[in-house]
Amino acid sequence: MKVLILSGSKSDEELVKKITQMLDYFGIEHYYEVASAHRNPDKVDELVKNSDAEVFIAVAGLSAALPGVVASKTNKPVIGVPVNAKLNGLDALLSIVQMPSGVPVATVGIDNGKNAAILAVQILSLKYPELEQKLAALRNEWK
Repeated sequence: MKVLILSGSKSDEELVKKITQMLDYFGIEHYYEVASAHRNPDKVDELVKNSDAEVFIAVAGLSAALPGVVASKTNKPVIGVPVNAKLNGLDALLSIVQMPSGVPVATVGIDNGKNAAILAVQILSLKYPELEQKLAALRNEWK
């Protein structure tokens, strides 16, 4: 598996579908699991530590602790997707962006799962050049 997607709540599934659809388009193997940093910390720990994923995508709203918790448990890239659950998603965005030094989380726009998937593709394309060609073709379609 190349990408592990975690969301803090089952209510995030519609947003996660945007991520999985884009990863499917690129043929990237992925796995999705609901695991809250607050309600299921042991599950989050287990999933991250036992994963062979090359990139993690963490979807979270409100306090949005999940992306930072995931980043604290791995040296692999973590992409945070803030969810518009309250305060127009600004609370989640700021929680994910304002990580302490040494625990970076790449962050995309509020509810922008599609960009999270594309960023994961860009990261993976450093190792898998065929992804770069597919990404270039997709960008040409968007012009």
